[in-house]
Amino acid sequence: MHYLDWCIVLAYLSWVIFDGIRRGRGTRAVEGYFLASRSLPWWAVGLSVMATQMSAITLIGTTGQGATDGLRFVQFYFGLPVAMIILSFTLVPFFRRAKVYTAYEYLERRFDAKTRALASLLFLLSRGLSVGVIIAAPAVILSIVLGWSLPLTILAIGISTTAYTMFGGVQAVAWADVKQMVVILVGVVTAVAALIIGLPDDVEVEPVLHVAGAVGRLQTIDFTFNLNETYTFWSGLFGGLFLALGYFGCDQSQVQRYLAAESVDAARRSLLMSAFAKIPLQVLILMMGVMVFCFYLFTAPPMLFNDVHRDQIRNSNVAADYSALEEEFYQQFEQRKQNAKALIAAQQRGDEAAVLDAARGAVVESELRVTNVRERAVALVKEVTGDSAYSDVNYVFPTFVTTQLPVGLVGLLIAAIFAAAMSSAAAELNALSTASVIDFYQRHYRKEATDEHYLRVSKAATGIWGLIASCTALYATNLGSFIEVVNRFGSYFYGSLLGVFVLVVAFRRATGNDAFWGLLGGMLSVGVVATVTDISYLWYNLVGVVTVCLIGGVGSLRRAP
Repeated sequence: MHYLDWCIVLAYLSWVIFDGIRRGRGTRAVEGYFLASRSLPWWAVGLSVMATQMSAITLIGTTGQGATDGLRFVQFYFGLPVAMIILSFTLVPFFRRAKVYTAYEYLERRFDAKTRALASLLFLLSRGLSVGVIIAAPAVILSIVLGWSLPLTILAIGISTTAYTMFGGVQAVAWADVKQMVVILVGVVTAVAALIIGLPDDVEVEPVLHVAGAVGRLQTIDFTFNLNETYTFWSGLFGGLFLALGYFGCDQSQVQRYLAAESVDAARRSLLMSAFAKIPLQVLILMMGVMVFCFYLFTAPPMLFNDVHRDQIRNSNVAADYSALEEEFYQQFEQRKQNAKALIAAQQRGDEAAVLDAARGAVVESELRVTNVRERAVALVKEVTGDSAYSDVNYVFPTFVTTQLPVGLVGLLIAAIFAAAMSSAAAELNALSTASVIDFYQRHYRKEATDEHYLRVSKAATGIWGLIASCTALYATNLGSFIEVVNRFGSYFYGSLLGVFVLVVAFRRATGNDAFWGLLGGMLSVGVVATVTDISYLWYNLVGVVTVCLIGGVGSLRRAP
């Protein structure tokens, strides 16, 4: 990477870290550290909510998803606007009136201590795992750019992020998120412009998008009702709805955001802002991935985007097989390139439908052959490395950034990715620390102490969770697509957690035992469904909610007069 790019990256990260430490210097109270003294304006909270989701995972995983699978992934978010509207008028004022630090703190007031402890423990488990993936995502980029070992890179990012979070608290995290969103949007728009400019002189955007559409990259909505298919209209609308309700309504990392808002109205506005802006932003990110695919229609891509694995194969006993595959790959690439240009030419001439259909068929066939060769290469990687979950999806965008973009723009996008990762990880670490201290340390170990004491313990808890997250990240790099890994983690837990809060609202006679056993039953049911069926993970959220409500609701109905 050019020294100018490094200057941009270092300047931005230094600014974020310095500002975080500066904002944390005046914090002497636990409420200030965890909730910014409930003083953040609605637009800052809204940008912070969006920035947490638009982490490095979004820029890496979603862009790679768009390049390899097209726009179908956007269906995942169809339930989110509905969820945000529901939460704005239900749980947001509910939590604000309760004046709690954590979402699970209220469960003890309504049910009992064991329900609160179990719910908080499940949050700690789910987000403790997920934050490792958030750290792993930028580590992949930096390891590619610098040629560093992945474990060393993970530790470097994890330690620096943990230190920043320990000093800054939620106020620093929220304002870092505001900066992050600005840099991400500038970086994405600039990258899309660079992709368009990078197309051959004789190729315009509209015709090349027709080529992308011919191979399914522009397919957005699938109305097929198939429980085994992850990205359909129905799985996104219903499964995605319950996932979003669980994430934004029961996950401390998000609840903590609107608890830090200056008023109930400000908290509502922050969620509604995300409700109306999230899908367009995701479409923009996915379109960037589609444009990466279009770019590589005419510019030869590597057969494998991961340099480390590629070098391992070339130095292994299957090197000859890999070289033969690579030769075949570039032959198929050239054929696909010619077929794509032929389709564009036929469209520009206005050829009859039969000719256009034949040209589209040729593009589809050549794309299938390119994909087949790449799949065989991935199979060699799995054989040599033993990495059974290897996926090229995570490496598509970083490789494009570092090999195809001009000096300066590389630094801007790398800065955006790292800043996104640091602020998202910081938000998760802060929430993990909050739940650990408020729900366990203060509740069960040290009920009476000074704010200074709890503040010291909170910073120590942040450090411990940072270490755990870094260790988790070492494993997370081998789990496949980052964006799917995070969402899958969440889907194991969010439905059951949401079900407990549904009991609070809808089943007034439900007791602590009803909620506790319902929560355990919900987690068990999700585990059974995940083990013995092939249904998409998005439906796990609905399974969890229904099970908790059935178990807890039956118990409450028995006591009805």
